[in-house]
Amino acid sequence: MAYNQAMMIRRDLLARMCKLIKDGNLKEQIDRIPLIMRPRHSSEVTRCCIHKDRAVIKYRLMAILGFDVRDEEDELIPLSQYAKMAEERKDFTDIMLTVVDEACSSCVKSNYVVTNMCHGCIGHPCTFACNKQAISVNEKAKIDPSKCVSCGLCMQACPFNAIIYQAVPCEESCPVGAISKDEYGVEHIDETKCIYCGRCREACPYGAIMEKTYLVQIYAALKDPKKKVIAMFAPALAGQFPAPLGKIISAIRGVGFDEVWEVALGANVTSKTEAAEFEERMEKGEPFMTTSCCHAYTELTKKHLTELAPYVSDTRTPASYTAEIIKKQQPDAVVVFIAPCVSKRHEGFYDPNMDYVMSFEELGAMMIAAGVDVLTCEESEYDGGIDNSGRAFPYTGGVLDSVKKFAKHPENIRPYIVDGIDKAVIKSLKNIKKTCGGPDQPNFIEFMMCKGGCVNGCNALANPRTATRQIQNFIAADEKKKQENA
Repeated sequence: MAYNQAMMIRRDLLARMCKLIKDGNLKEQIDRIPLIMRPRHSSEVTRCCIHKDRAVIKYRLMAILGFDVRDEEDELIPLSQYAKMAEERKDFTDIMLTVVDEACSSCVKSNYVVTNMCHGCIGHPCTFACNKQAISVNEKAKIDPSKCVSCGLCMQACPFNAIIYQAVPCEESCPVGAISKDEYGVEHIDETKCIYCGRCREACPYGAIMEKTYLVQIYAALKDPKKKVIAMFAPALAGQFPAPLGKIISAIRGVGFDEVWEVALGANVTSKTEAAEFEERMEKGEPFMTTSCCHAYTELTKKHLTELAPYVSDTRTPASYTAEIIKKQQPDAVVVFIAPCVSKRHEGFYDPNMDYVMSFEELGAMMIAAGVDVLTCEESEYDGGIDNSGRAFPYTGGVLDSVKKFAKHPENIRPYIVDGIDKAVIKSLKNIKKTCGGPDQPNFIEFMMCKGGCVNGCNALANPRTATRQIQNFIAADEKKKQENA
């Protein structure tokens, strides 16, 4: 999670949208948001003119309404019409990210560039380093992009550090090469490659990549007196606000949810099931098993690391088990999963027990719209029957510790943790069978797509270290309380 102005604008748009929907003024006032945020003679202009700024804001609002920018057929259709369509729509797709082409035009293609730090030295080490004859020197060095193969040898050779690598942030951040530019310089996401980690959205400095939301549908359910709406929140949420867990639960109720459930309940089921599955697999002679609770990781194995797919646990995710428990008890309830990342939104689309998925950011926006201050909320009771190991799932090592706690023979678990996945890690994982499964080698692998765990998901609100420490402090205090009451 990186704080920047693009992120702040996104959160401002979410809060404005939530306020309009909550107050019932969406269709009447949404068209004015771009004008209010970028008035004539505004000093806040971030692009060439206020008109382009307003256009970008419009398309970002389209995404918040749940539309893909590519859905636009007529540029003259106002946001109010999209708001009306959002309220009436019944069908949705599994495309969770959309690229705002109006915003995505400032990054040039990744390449190596000679800066004005070039001294035009007599040694010409850059030309000798390049075996493609892509560099020539006439007072200053110059790179021919048609010959350059982006090997970077010239940059390494320059004694003045005059050659730099100019990256495209979203492409550089994507661990699976799922995003690339078209002939117009606009990025496109290849859904056949995308694993929904959200890295591209987080990396884009122009706010051009947006996550589609279900806010219109969630608010409609909350306003319907005939519907009971239940929120279930990922364990990582417990570290996102500087407040006790009980206050966070009260704040979620404060925005309108009838009941609030912890996904840590389902995490206990995942741990017990995964522990039993591990021991069964080892008895069958399988070399190793990996965890399955990170949806971005399981998508990675389906689309890119198919050689790892047979070793992924068949156990379902904590969210899946929690939603199932809720639906069995209250089949007519509307279940909304509050999640730390876009991959969980994709997971929820295919889970029959989850009606909608919303992000931590969207919850924060709903609190702002409702005037709910988590710090001033009264403390609600939390589920004392949940084993605290389930609340440890969101930080690195937590899943492993939880599985070991429920294993019959924890001493047989030889762990290995993959803490964050990038291009280099993916490359190394292709040979993981050589380093895992032997007599003295790891046989249980915990996979976290985000470094530090779900506390560092692309929709996280707090510093991941602070969030981890807060969750661990809560667990320690609650364990002490349980021992005192035993």
